[in-house]
Amino acid sequence: MIRTLIIDDVQLARERLKRCLAAEPEVQIVGECDNGTNAVASIRELSPDLIFLDVQMPALDGFGVLEALKGERVPAVVFVTAYNEYAIQAFDVNALDYLLKPVDCARLSKAVARAKSQLAQPADDLDSRFRAMLEDIKAGSKFLKRLTIKLTGHTILLPTDEIDWIEGYGNYLKVHAGRESHLIRGTMQSLEAKLDPETFVRVHRSAIVNIEKIKEIYPRSNGDQDLVLQSGEQLMLSRKYRDRFLAALGDV
Repeated sequence: MIRTLIIDDVQLARERLKRCLAAEPEVQIVGECDNGTNAVASIRELSPDLIFLDVQMPALDGFGVLEALKGERVPAVVFVTAYNEYAIQAFDVNALDYLLKPVDCARLSKAVARAKSQLAQPADDLDSRFRAMLEDIKAGSKFLKRLTIKLTGHTILLPTDEIDWIEGYGNYLKVHAGRESHLIRGTMQSLEAKLDPETFVRVHRSAIVNIEKIKEIYPRSNGDQDLVLQSGEQLMLSRKYRDRFLAALGDV
Protein backbone atom coordinates (compact mmCIF):
# COMPACT_ATOMS: atom_id res chain seq x y z
CA MET A 1 0.00 0.00 0.00
CA ILE A 2 1.11 3.56 -0.74
CA ARG A 3 0.70 5.55 2.46
CA THR A 4 -0.59 8.93 1.34
CA LEU A 5 -1.02 12.33 2.99
CA ILE A 6 -3.22 15.09 1.54
CA ILE A 7 -2.13 18.69 2.20
CA ASP A 8 -4.40 21.56 1.13
CA ASP A 9 -5.87 24.49 3.03
CA VAL A 10 -9.19 24.28 1.13
CA GLN A 11 -11.60 21.62 2.39
CA LEU A 12 -13.36 21.25 -0.97
CA ALA A 13 -10.01 20.54 -2.61
CA ARG A 14 -9.16 17.88 0.00
CA GLU A 15 -12.56 16.23 -0.44
CA ARG A 16 -12.08 16.18 -4.21
CA LEU A 17 -8.70 14.46 -3.85
CA LYS A 18 -10.12 11.89 -1.45
CA ARG A 19 -12.95 11.04 -3.82
CA CYS A 20 -10.52 10.55 -6.69
CA LEU A 21 -8.09 8.51 -4.58
CA ALA A 22 -10.89 6.19 -3.44
CA ALA A 23 -10.65 4.60 -6.90
CA GLU A 24 -6.96 3.76 -6.38
CA PRO A 25 -6.81 0.40 -4.55
CA GLU A 26 -3.09 0.67 -3.77
CA VAL A 27 -3.44 4.05 -2.05
CA GLN A 28 -4.07 4.32 1.68
CA ILE A 29 -4.85 7.82 2.97
CA VAL A 30 -3.15 8.11 6.35
CA GLY A 31 -4.10 11.72 7.05
CA GLU A 32 -4.84 15.21 5.77
CA CYS A 33 -3.56 18.65 6.71
CA ASP A 34 -5.05 22.10 6.19
CA ASN A 35 -1.83 24.09 6.56
CA GLY A 36 1.89 23.82 5.98
CA THR A 37 2.93 23.76 9.63
CA ASN A 38 0.76 20.74 10.40
CA ALA A 39 1.98 19.15 7.18
CA VAL A 40 5.62 19.23 8.28
CA ALA A 41 4.71 17.66 11.64
CA SER A 42 2.52 15.00 10.01
CA ILE A 43 5.17 14.05 7.46
CA ARG A 44 7.69 13.56 10.26
CA GLU A 45 5.21 11.60 12.40
CA LEU A 46 3.49 9.47 9.75
CA SER A 47 6.35 8.98 7.25
CA PRO A 48 4.03 8.81 4.24
CA ASP A 49 5.24 7.38 0.94
CA LEU A 50 3.37 9.99 -1.11
CA ILE A 51 2.02 13.47 -0.47
CA PHE A 52 -0.40 15.56 -2.49
CA LEU A 53 0.92 19.03 -1.73
CA ASP A 54 -0.90 22.29 -2.43
CA VAL A 55 1.56 24.87 -3.68
CA GLN A 56 -0.21 27.97 -2.40
CA MET A 57 -1.18 28.02 1.27
CA PRO A 58 -1.14 30.88 3.78
CA ALA A 59 1.81 31.26 6.19
CA LEU A 60 3.82 28.16 5.19
CA ASP A 61 3.18 27.22 1.55
CA GLY A 62 4.12 24.04 -0.30
CA PHE A 63 7.62 25.29 -1.02
CA GLY A 64 8.07 26.13 2.65
CA VAL A 65 7.00 22.62 3.62
CA LEU A 66 9.72 21.11 1.45
CA GLU A 67 12.28 23.63 2.68
CA ALA A 68 11.47 22.69 6.29
CA LEU A 69 12.20 19.06 5.42
CA LYS A 70 15.58 19.82 3.86
CA GLY A 71 18.07 17.12 4.78
CA GLU A 72 15.32 14.72 5.85
CA ARG A 73 13.58 11.92 4.00
CA VAL A 74 11.16 13.49 1.52
CA PRO A 75 8.21 11.40 0.29
CA ALA A 76 7.19 11.31 -3.34
CA VAL A 77 5.53 14.65 -4.11
CA VAL A 78 2.57 15.35 -6.37
CA PHE A 79 2.03 19.09 -6.49
CA VAL A 80 -1.48 20.44 -6.68
CA THR A 81 -1.22 23.70 -8.54
CA ALA A 82 -2.73 26.24 -10.92
CA TYR A 83 0.54 27.13 -12.62
CA ASN A 84 1.12 28.13 -16.22
CA GLU A 85 2.54 25.94 -18.98
CA TYR A 86 6.16 26.90 -18.24
CA ALA A 87 5.84 25.61 -14.70
CA ILE A 88 4.13 22.43 -15.88
CA GLN A 89 7.01 21.75 -18.26
CA ALA A 90 9.48 22.34 -15.44
CA PHE A 91 7.73 19.76 -13.29
CA ASP A 92 7.86 17.25 -16.15
CA VAL A 93 11.58 17.81 -16.78
CA ASN A 94 12.35 17.24 -13.11
CA ALA A 95 10.37 13.97 -12.96
CA LEU A 96 7.96 15.16 -10.27
CA ASP A 97 4.26 15.24 -11.06
CA TYR A 98 1.60 17.90 -10.73
CA LEU A 99 -2.17 18.23 -10.81
CA LEU A 100 -3.97 21.30 -12.06
CA LYS A 101 -6.94 22.56 -10.10
CA PRO A 102 -9.75 21.67 -10.27
CA VAL A 103 -8.35 18.14 -10.12
CA ASP A 104 -9.37 15.65 -12.81
CA CYS A 105 -9.63 12.08 -11.47
CA ALA A 106 -8.26 10.51 -14.65
CA ARG A 107 -5.22 12.80 -14.51
CA LEU A 108 -4.80 11.95 -10.81
CA SER A 109 -4.68 8.26 -11.68
CA LYS A 110 -1.74 8.95 -14.01
CA ALA A 111 -0.02 10.89 -11.23
CA VAL A 112 -0.40 7.92 -8.88
CA ALA A 113 1.13 5.64 -11.52
CA ARG A 114 4.10 7.99 -11.89
CA ALA A 115 4.46 8.11 -8.11
CA LYS A 116 4.59 4.30 -7.99
CA SER A 117 7.47 4.38 -10.45
CA GLN A 118 9.28 7.02 -8.39
CA LEU A 119 8.79 5.05 -5.19
CA ALA A 120 10.52 2.07 -6.81
CA GLN A 121 13.70 4.17 -7.05
CA PRO A 122 16.13 4.91 -4.16
CA ALA A 123 14.83 7.78 -2.01
CA ASP A 124 16.93 10.94 -2.28
CA ASP A 125 16.52 14.42 -0.90
CA LEU A 126 15.54 17.18 -3.37
CA ASP A 127 18.62 18.22 -5.30
CA SER A 128 19.82 21.80 -5.70
CA ARG A 129 18.61 22.01 -9.30
CA PHE A 130 15.04 21.20 -8.30
CA ARG A 131 15.15 23.63 -5.38
CA ALA A 132 16.32 26.40 -7.69
CA MET A 133 13.46 25.60 -10.04
CA LEU A 134 10.98 25.79 -7.16
CA GLU A 135 12.24 29.20 -6.16
CA ASP A 136 11.99 30.51 -9.74
CA ILE A 137 8.40 29.35 -10.02
CA LYS A 138 7.50 30.56 -6.53
CA ALA A 139 8.69 34.08 -7.33
CA GLY A 140 6.15 34.54 -10.10
CA SER A 141 3.27 32.36 -8.98
CA LYS A 142 1.23 34.42 -6.56
CA PHE A 143 -2.35 35.33 -7.29
CA LEU A 144 -3.72 38.74 -6.45
CA LYS A 145 -4.44 39.25 -2.76
CA ARG A 146 -5.99 42.69 -3.27
CA LEU A 147 -7.14 45.06 -5.98
CA THR A 148 -5.89 48.62 -6.14
CA ILE A 149 -8.83 50.91 -6.95
CA LYS A 150 -7.92 54.51 -7.68
CA LEU A 151 -10.55 57.10 -6.90
CA THR A 152 -10.50 60.89 -6.94
CA GLY A 153 -8.25 61.97 -4.11
CA HIS A 154 -7.55 58.54 -2.66
CA THR A 155 -6.95 54.85 -3.40
CA ILE A 156 -8.81 51.83 -2.05
CA LEU A 157 -7.02 48.55 -1.36
CA LEU A 158 -9.72 45.90 -1.66
CA PRO A 159 -8.81 42.38 -0.42
CA THR A 160 -9.90 39.84 -3.01
CA ASP A 161 -11.61 37.67 -0.41
CA GLU A 162 -14.11 40.51 0.12
CA ILE A 163 -15.18 40.47 -3.54
CA ASP A 164 -18.58 38.91 -4.26
CA TRP A 165 -18.43 38.95 -8.04
CA ILE A 166 -16.98 40.83 -11.00
CA GLU A 167 -19.01 42.08 -13.93
CA GLY A 168 -17.98 43.04 -17.45
CA TYR A 169 -18.98 46.69 -17.88
CA GLY A 170 -18.07 48.03 -21.31
CA ASN A 171 -14.36 48.89 -21.32
CA TYR A 172 -14.31 48.45 -17.54
CA LEU A 173 -14.90 45.83 -14.89
CA LYS A 174 -17.40 46.40 -12.11
CA VAL A 175 -16.21 44.85 -8.85
CA HIS A 176 -19.01 44.07 -6.39
CA ALA A 177 -18.07 43.79 -2.71
CA GLY A 178 -20.92 43.84 -0.20
CA ARG A 179 -22.98 46.98 -0.66
CA GLU A 180 -20.24 48.70 -2.65
CA SER A 181 -19.15 48.44 -6.27
CA HIS A 182 -16.11 49.91 -8.00
CA LEU A 183 -15.08 50.38 -11.63
CA ILE A 184 -11.59 49.38 -12.75
CA ARG A 185 -10.00 49.21 -16.18
CA GLY A 186 -9.29 45.79 -17.59
CA THR A 187 -10.75 42.75 -19.31
CA MET A 188 -12.43 39.68 -17.87
CA GLN A 189 -9.75 37.44 -19.32
CA SER A 190 -6.79 39.37 -17.92
CA LEU A 191 -8.25 39.67 -14.41
CA GLU A 192 -9.41 36.05 -14.34
CA ALA A 193 -5.83 34.91 -14.97
CA LYS A 194 -4.63 36.86 -11.92
CA LEU A 195 -7.23 35.49 -9.49
CA ASP A 196 -7.04 32.22 -7.58
CA PRO A 197 -9.03 29.68 -9.67
CA GLU A 198 -9.99 27.79 -6.51
CA THR A 199 -11.98 30.82 -5.39
CA PHE A 200 -12.90 32.83 -8.49
CA VAL A 201 -14.70 31.03 -11.30
CA ARG A 202 -16.08 32.29 -14.60
CA VAL A 203 -19.83 31.61 -14.70
CA HIS A 204 -20.79 33.70 -17.69
CA ARG A 205 -19.11 35.56 -20.53
CA SER A 206 -19.38 38.73 -18.45
CA ALA A 207 -19.29 37.43 -14.87
CA ILE A 208 -16.72 35.97 -12.46
CA VAL A 209 -17.96 34.86 -9.03
CA ASN A 210 -16.30 34.20 -5.69
CA ILE A 211 -17.60 30.69 -4.93
CA GLU A 212 -17.23 31.34 -1.20
CA LYS A 213 -19.97 33.98 -1.55
CA ILE A 214 -22.56 31.64 -3.11
CA LYS A 215 -25.49 30.70 -0.88
CA GLU A 216 -27.83 28.73 -3.15
CA ILE A 217 -27.97 27.21 -6.64
CA TYR A 218 -31.18 26.70 -8.62
CA PRO A 219 -31.45 24.82 -11.94
CA ARG A 220 -33.26 26.22 -14.96
CA SER A 221 -35.16 24.11 -17.47
CA ASN A 222 -32.75 25.03 -20.30
CA GLY A 223 -29.61 23.78 -18.52
CA ASP A 224 -28.52 27.13 -17.13
CA GLN A 225 -28.53 27.68 -13.36
CA ASP A 226 -29.21 30.60 -11.04
CA LEU A 227 -26.68 31.43 -8.35
CA VAL A 228 -27.92 33.30 -5.29
CA LEU A 229 -25.14 35.06 -3.40
CA GLN A 230 -25.02 35.76 0.32
CA SER A 231 -25.66 39.42 -0.53
CA GLY A 232 -28.96 38.44 -2.17
CA GLU A 233 -27.77 39.17 -5.69
CA GLN A 234 -28.63 36.60 -8.35
CA LEU A 235 -26.34 35.57 -11.22
CA MET A 236 -26.79 33.15 -14.09
CA LEU A 237 -24.46 30.19 -14.54
CA SER A 238 -24.27 29.59 -18.28
CA ARG A 239 -24.18 26.01 -19.60
CA LYS A 240 -20.88 26.86 -21.31
CA TYR A 241 -19.18 27.34 -17.94
CA ARG A 242 -21.16 24.78 -15.90
CA ASP A 243 -18.68 21.87 -15.98
CA ARG A 244 -15.76 24.05 -14.96
CA PHE A 245 -17.84 25.62 -12.18
CA LEU A 246 -18.97 22.25 -10.79
CA ALA A 247 -15.41 20.95 -10.94
CA ALA A 248 -14.27 23.92 -8.85
CA LEU A 249 -16.93 22.98 -6.28
CA GLY A 250 -15.74 19.37 -6.33
CA ASP A 251 -19.08 18.09 -7.59
CA VAL A 252 -17.90 16.22 -10.70
